[in-house]
Amino acid sequence: MEMIVQTQTARFETVALESGAVLSSVEVAYETYGELNGARSNAILILHAFSGDAHAAGVGAESGKPGWWDSMVGPGKAFDTESYFVICSNVLGGCQGTTGPQSMNPQTGAPYAMTFPVITIADMVRVQKMLIDALGIGQLLAVAGGSMGGMQALQWAASYPEMTRAVIPIATTARHSAQQIAFNEVARQSIMADPDWNGGDYYSGKPPARGLAIARMVGHITYMSDESMREKFGRRLREKKKFGFDFSVDFEVESYLRYRGSQFVGRFDANSYLYITKAEDYFDLLSTPSFAPETASVRFLVISFTSDWLYPSYQSQEIVRVLRRRNLEVAYCDLQSNYGHDAFLVDVAEQTDVMRGFLTSTYKEKPAVAARV
Repeated sequence: MEMIVQTQTARFETVALESGAVLSSVEVAYETYGELNGARSNAILILHAFSGDAHAAGVGAESGKPGWWDSMVGPGKAFDTESYFVICSNVLGGCQGTTGPQSMNPQTGAPYAMTFPVITIADMVRVQKMLIDALGIGQLLAVAGGSMGGMQALQWAASYPEMTRAVIPIATTARHSAQQIAFNEVARQSIMADPDWNGGDYYSGKPPARGLAIARMVGHITYMSDESMREKFGRRLREKKKFGFDFSVDFEVESYLRYRGSQFVGRFDANSYLYITKAEDYFDLLSTPSFAPETASVRFLVISFTSDWLYPSYQSQEIVRVLRRRNLEVAYCDLQSNYGHDAFLVDVAEQTDVMRGFLTSTYKEKPAVAARV
């Protein structure tokens, strides 16, 4: 039987940001799966990637669509909802129910647009901590996420080590390389070069659909590996027997990217794209000491994938070295996959085996702190 899930909303009067700015009337969209036990010791926070949302698993009550990590969250899956209480929220700055640039500024009665304050990964995590507190959970069993979700997981260990027993960063990095910043900048420039962007003030008119679609096309190329693209598309032509020698769609891969771009425009806000990619680029846990002594109580499972060239394995290995230099408990798995960066979403068999064992041992071996009621 399918798990039908309703998105919920938490509200906070104010949120203080790392920049010094203060946001008022902040809303956070979130979903939960499974049941919180009497000791409140079985809660796991799932952290979504860049374009994800709170709908991680089950079938959305309104959309009728499965969650973005439905293959990993549910009865008998890696995050087994028969044993664990799983939470997922949309990030601050997002556009899927959590306050972001498209939200109404209570001071002006108009959308924030580009007056929305700068946000960081640490700000996203601060709001998640407020949500966990509001749910009355004193300590999480684990925080886990892939890609930008992995950055948030690491930030949890840095900011609130006493709040979690385990951290699972997947297919991620402790800071962006020049190449990763470069891809994000190309995407941002494609949005801002669209005449319909209008300096970010487009909410009463036409959104910058062309620029946002191109940004998504660029991003999507980085999510796949060369091998997976060869297998999926090769050089196959789209509804043609020979080249047209024009600029219509010739190749299957062109058609696929245009489709992905057009689909993205219907569900994502261009200004959120700008703010969230900047938050990724600012993220850096390597340039300064980032883990307090309390982090010694946290255990880590770091997972990477061999064909991931957006967040290659060497960046996960860099995370492992930093953690081990601090004498922290770290397990590392570099999983074989041909799917590129998307492997953490689609190549789940080995990932599930590794995760299940790690969570089970954490639940049994690491004592939970007294829960808040």
